[in-house]
Amino acid sequence: MTKIKFGTDGWRAIIAKDFTVTNVARVTEATGSWLLKQNKNPLVVIGHDCRFGGKLFAETAAKVLCNQGIKVLLTKGFVSTPMISMGAMHFKCDLGIILTASHNPPEYNGYKLKGGYGGPLLPRLVSEIEDLIQDQYEKNLDAVSIEEWEAKGMIQYVDLETLYCEAVEKSFDLETIRNSNLQLAYDAMYGAGQQVMRRLFPDITFLHCDYNPSFMGQAPEPIHKNLTEFSDMIRLAGDIDCGLVTDGDADRIGLYDAEGNFVDSHHIILLLIHYLYKYKGMRGKVCTAFSTTPKVAKLCKHYGLELDTVKIGFKYIAEIMLNEDVLIGGEESGGIAIKGHIPERDGIWMGLVLWEFMAKSGKSLRELIQEVYDIVGPFSFERNDLHIKEDIKQKVLENCREGNYKAFGKYKITTIEDMDGYKYFFENGDWLMIRASGTEPVLRTYAESATKAGAFDILEAAKITLLN
Repeated sequence: MTKIKFGTDGWRAIIAKDFTVTNVARVTEATGSWLLKQNKNPLVVIGHDCRFGGKLFAETAAKVLCNQGIKVLLTKGFVSTPMISMGAMHFKCDLGIILTASHNPPEYNGYKLKGGYGGPLLPRLVSEIEDLIQDQYEKNLDAVSIEEWEAKGMIQYVDLETLYCEAVEKSFDLETIRNSNLQLAYDAMYGAGQQVMRRLFPDITFLHCDYNPSFMGQAPEPIHKNLTEFSDMIRLAGDIDCGLVTDGDADRIGLYDAEGNFVDSHHIILLLIHYLYKYKGMRGKVCTAFSTTPKVAKLCKHYGLELDTVKIGFKYIAEIMLNEDVLIGGEESGGIAIKGHIPERDGIWMGLVLWEFMAKSGKSLRELIQEVYDIVGPFSFERNDLHIKEDIKQKVLENCREGNYKAFGKYKITTIEDMDGYKYFFENGDWLMIRASGTEPVLRTYAESATKAGAFDILEAAKITLLN
């Protein structure tokens, strides 16, 4: 039987190969056994995103827990990951389970665990569950139907979409956004944010807001190479002020300016710090993942804010948010959380903060970015995913570990950081990072320079060096 391991953010596998009903049952049985050690009468909320088999896998998890005597709150229809996290906290659950593979390609599905505090279950607790996963699941899941469990009072259906929309209405000045004359657009990437955004902003421009479990064959990850149709739409329309994108389970954000230019998460994190501190008067420490731009440190120094840098994986940020006064926590991948919301990545929530910033300031996204540049200086960040054979990938990682790289083309290395991956700094302050994906057969390379051309040049030099 397949050995099941949780990665950076949950367990993910290819549907019908390793992501099967039986394996979902194995994981859930271990989860239930772990819960029953903590609490005699635990309560769990379960949902699924738009991926193939979501309802089947969510009901499988519900049946397993009911078999163990654990009561379940089950969602009808697809939901986002932040909705499950919010539901776990709102209903005082012991755990939340969301069946999602987030931004991974459509052939994947996955299984994320959320704590009752509304964020990722802490790594040490996930490890405890992992250790309880058995080699087989022997019980007959079809002996009792979902309807019978509902009749017995073990399953109750909940409306997390309405819960989320009500929280948005209370937390944002939506009328100012709606009455600002801003022309806004949203691309759901066929993901779980589509229905919420239609409810909140029915009159904006929508793209890929249809139910399509195959995502038209495209991984629903909000990076520019996956979003050229949205970018072109904004550019050709000529009157759209800002475009918001969220990934498959709507916990990651992508953003576009009025010219159809992609605004990466580094810029988004800087904009959020700037708005929350300077405009809203909020305080707290900043916590970012290792792959995030050093410009964050520069802005924090300017505002006198403490900065923590952690390993990649939002669970590490969430743990600090639970124990300390954190203003904002964010990752390069587009997962960002702020004070006053749940300790969870939420692409829609972050987008609304920025739309509110634009509406209240009366400034364009580019004008607000310039305010940040006036403090930290202009920069461009780019990423290139190298799809290479496993033996080549391992050889590159070995070279990184052994310190065999002294330069990438003309870029001479001055310092190296290796908290989680390998970050190489060059003489002019530019940098390159190399890190293997935790969920896919991919080697990720990241680069930052003062210009887009400079960042791409670093990536090309890295590719030549690494693959020779």
